[in-house]
This record gives sequence, structure tokens and C-alpha cells, in this order.
Amino acid sequence: VITDYDYVFSENGLVAHKDGKLIGTQSLKTYLGDDQLKEFINFTLHYIADLDIPIKRGTFIEFRSGMINVSPIGRNCSQEERDDFEKYDKAHNVRPKMVSVLREKFAHLNLTFSIGGQISFDVFPQGWDKTYCLRYLEEFKEIHFFGDKTYKGGNDHEIFESERTVGHTVTSPNDTVQ
Repeated sequence: VITDYDYVFSENGLVAHKDGKLIGTQSLKTYLGDDQLKEFINFTLHYIADLDIPIKRGTFIEFRSGMINVSPIGRNCSQEERDDFEKYDKAHNVRPKMVSVLREKFAHLNLTFSIGGQISFDVFPQGWDKTYCLRYLEEFKEIHFFGDKTYKGGNDHEIFESERTVGHTVTSPNDTVQ
């Protein structure tokens, strides 16, 4: 895929490729260090263990190079369980409540918590949101961004609101094509 396009950004734009070549990367492990990562992960796993939700399925924390993805239900859930959790979360605010607790507990780390998708939220250093990739696109006068979680707190909000982009809220791949 990285050779199919002029630019490819993964990990919220922290891993950047131009013309198939790596041009930039950031590491959460280097930024926070193992001790602070372990403290965050341990606290989060204890929180999830004590969380009273209908089901839990495993892979609650996914460590990525530029972020931690936290899923209270677990990433191993089926599509049906994912859909059910999304409804449950909307009614019971599982993720917003959890984010509030983590934001307060780890305020000293200057982390951003961004709810996205149906079952999880991302955690990353302030400024490491999707706008990070814009530093590689200085030559472009107009950049269009399409995303579904463009509301405040959603994982598309910062780039959607950026002065550098023309933001479009979409609900599906078909909506994006329109």
C-alpha cells in the first residue's frame, strides 16, 4: 500500500511514508519510558478488571508505536458483540467515564484520550493526534479530510477542525464516495 500513493500515514500520522520511503516516525515507548507505560497499563487493566459490563473478550490493551488503544470489552469480540457494546456504551457511557478517570489519574503525562470506533479509545501524547501528519504536507494549499468521529473527543476532531484542512463528516465508505 505504501507504494500505491504519494503519501501514506499510519499510527495517527506518526509513521509517515513519501513515495514508498519512510520519512518520519515517533515512538510512545521512547517518549514515556517503560516505567510510566507500565504504570498506565497496570492501572488500566485493574480498572477494566473491576468494570461491570455484560461481556469481556480479551485484548483489552493494544500497544502501538505511537499510541495505546484501550478496549473495555476487548478487541477479540465478534461483530455482533461489538455492535451490542456500542449501544451499551451509548446508554451507560462506559468509555467516557473510563477516559475521565484516566485523564485525572495521569494528568502529569499530558496525554490525549480520543474515543473512536465502536469499542475503544486511543491514548497518546498531546499533539500526536491526526494533525501530526500535516507537517509533511506543507506544499499543499488545500487538504480535504473525511472522518466519522469529528465531534469533540472523537479521534477525527482535531484534524477536522484544523485551519489547514477542509473537514467533511461522513458515516460510511459509501457516504465518503458521495
